Amino acid sequence: MKVLKIFLVLVVLGVFLAAGAGIGLYYWAQEDLPGFTKLSDYSPALATTVRARDGRILGYFYREKRFLIPLSMMSPITVKAFLAAEDSGFYQHEGVDLPGIFRAAVKNFIAGGIVQGGSTITQQVIKSMLLTPERSYERKLKEVILAYRLEKYLSKDEILTIYLNQIYLGAKAYGVEAAAREYFGVNASQLSLAQGALLAGLPKAPSRYSPYGNPERARERQLYVLARLRDLGWIDRGEYEAAVNEPLIYGAQEDPSWKVGPYYLEEVRRQLVDSYGEDMVYGGGLQVRTAMDMDHQVVADQALRAGLVETAKRHGWQGPVRHIDEGEYEEFLGARKDVESEPGDWMQVLVTGVEKAGAKVRFGTKSGIVSVASMSWARVPNPKLAPEEAGKVGDARKVLKPGDVIWVSVEEVSQDKPWKLKLEQEPKVEGALVSIDPRSGEVLALCGGYDFFRSQFNRATQALRQPGSAFKPIVYSAALDNGFTAASIVLDAPIVYQDGSGEMWKPENFEGIFYGPTLLRTALVKSRNLVTIRVAQQVGIQKIVERGKALGLNGIMEPNLSLALGSGQFSPLNLCQAYTAFPRGGTSIKPRLIESVVSPWGEQLFLAKEEVAEAISPETAYIISHLLQQVVQYGTGARAKVLGRPVAGKTGTTNDEQDAWFMGFSPYLLTGVWVGYDQVKPMGKYETGARAALPIWIDYRSKVEPGYPVQDFQAPPGIVMARVDARTGRLAGPGASEAYMLPFANGTEPLPSAGLDELDADPGSSNAGGESLLKQIF
Repeated sequence: MKVLKIFLVLVVLGVFLAAGAGIGLYYWAQEDLPGFTKLSDYSPALATTVRARDGRILGYFYREKRFLIPLSMMSPITVKAFLAAEDSGFYQHEGVDLPGIFRAAVKNFIAGGIVQGGSTITQQVIKSMLLTPERSYERKLKEVILAYRLEKYLSKDEILTIYLNQIYLGAKAYGVEAAAREYFGVNASQLSLAQGALLAGLPKAPSRYSPYGNPERARERQLYVLARLRDLGWIDRGEYEAAVNEPLIYGAQEDPSWKVGPYYLEEVRRQLVDSYGEDMVYGGGLQVRTAMDMDHQVVADQALRAGLVETAKRHGWQGPVRHIDEGEYEEFLGARKDVESEPGDWMQVLVTGVEKAGAKVRFGTKSGIVSVASMSWARVPNPKLAPEEAGKVGDARKVLKPGDVIWVSVEEVSQDKPWKLKLEQEPKVEGALVSIDPRSGEVLALCGGYDFFRSQFNRATQALRQPGSAFKPIVYSAALDNGFTAASIVLDAPIVYQDGSGEMWKPENFEGIFYGPTLLRTALVKSRNLVTIRVAQQVGIQKIVERGKALGLNGIMEPNLSLALGSGQFSPLNLCQAYTAFPRGGTSIKPRLIESVVSPWGEQLFLAKEEVAEAISPETAYIISHLLQQVVQYGTGARAKVLGRPVAGKTGTTNDEQDAWFMGFSPYLLTGVWVGYDQVKPMGKYETGARAALPIWIDYRSKVEPGYPVQDFQAPPGIVMARVDARTGRLAGPGASEAYMLPFANGTEPLPSAGLDELDADPGSSNAGGESLLKQIF
């Protein structure tokens, strides 16, 4: 009896000690436990999605490719598959599966280390979100305590939603939605039973069971999950058999990022980072809507690339991509697998033989012929000679030799004989295109260079280049507000300036000819430099600088007379902003790429508003637009007449053809194109705005114009039209040999025709305000 009492006392004491140890262990483990704020406020790293104006996806920004979706947007059988594989009793336990932990403990004891965790889904959420990934009994105890607590804090569906969005499933995919896109090219709501079972088998070891790296192991794991679903009674035998026999076709949903409009997307990324920071852009799951019209952007990209290729050909042959020795031929050809090609496609080929009439080439297992006719442009580069002056190449041996690796485009595909190919070269010359709806300021298309993957420098927004004569409409807009009209007569004659340092400046017209007394209208239409200088003198260069700023220009504007000829420096986007005042009737509008930004929870973070500024009068805006229409009809922009629509525009070319521009607009669309080398140098003789930039503009505009109704510029109420004598600038009489219908602000229209002796004195003869010019010679 005494022994029994002692035994009972020891048992009770043991129970109290065990309980005390357990309580002590609990308090020791829970001392530094994290709180649940992070889970209740679940904000995982999510991919930011950028869309075009019509909702089509332009691209994603992310560090972890994760897309947050609720359970309702996952196929129900996929959810069951994960439960069957990871925690079939999830909806029954209170966060911890004690039998599972016991089984794992036994296996770990037998193995002499931790080989199985026995964790529930709740515990896995705790481990991935709140604790370190270390495998220790201390961490396991903390995990158990937190799991019990979490089940009291969040609902089962909330915990499961976190798990299915948080879990890593390989192939850089986090969460079920990203994995569905990465492995099967579908959304999570579209997953079949067979597909969902394969994904549910991945959490155990994503790399080991990857269907891309280890398809056999992935299949084994999928069959295990399907068997679990069957054994649990969650699917019947027929569903099981159908899923087992369903063929799985793997393939990622195509990532559109950087495919269409990569420079546009990069500028959006840069603006988002400036506004919200990198962490938010790459992990905040922002939903961004842009102003891009994807149809415009596609043809703009194509037009710029094609135009730069043609410009490069006019500059001559830069040489092969590289040259290899004969012993390297097979290695080169072996690395070029046969691919499906269509006429117009580009590819690299190996020259194996050259004759006068052309070159024989090989690519993969196929061969082709590059005729000398296709390389007639491939002269030795000489910027002092225009292509028409240099003559055409008539001997292929002067261009190519065996071992050259060259670019070609496909002319004709053949199954049993050599393909017909054309010699091509990637241009070194660069360019930019910006297209804006001037009514709203929306940037519909933006191209910043030939190849984004060759250079991420965005020439549309980052390059500051001289606009040349494309700046003249700004000069003439200031002139119209300072005593000039479209009918003013200004002397076109030689001018020489000498500044304080003794340097002489002798501006000339492009043609090297002087035309004497000239209508202001004609000076702008024909882009007469000397008249523009005299106009700037009369107006005062500081007023021209102020006019540029009023129009929104924020580049470099040195207050000297050369600014009137376009010596300032502006980005193409910024110059487009200045031009918006002309089709808008006097107000300029700030171009915008981003229309709205929404958080993943639907909170509106940003909604674009039009930023409009008063710049010039409606009358001045209309007069400039009218004169720029005549630039297209009768002047340097005449090629644009091919559109057959009311279009206004202005070419621009800087000294030695270093920059070429065309700025053209209609009431509904304004487009600017720039072409030049990144490192400023001459492009070549006659590489003017009309030759280098305007064809790109036409290529793009001809493809988008059918989307707009024909619309002409509307004159404001304060405009009157008058027929002007081209020789005198007065109202034209019946005997005028040449006359133009020109617009005037009411009250500024000219008087009836008179003799030349009654003409106003040449406004260009007066000194420019603020200029320190020592000498002026006529």
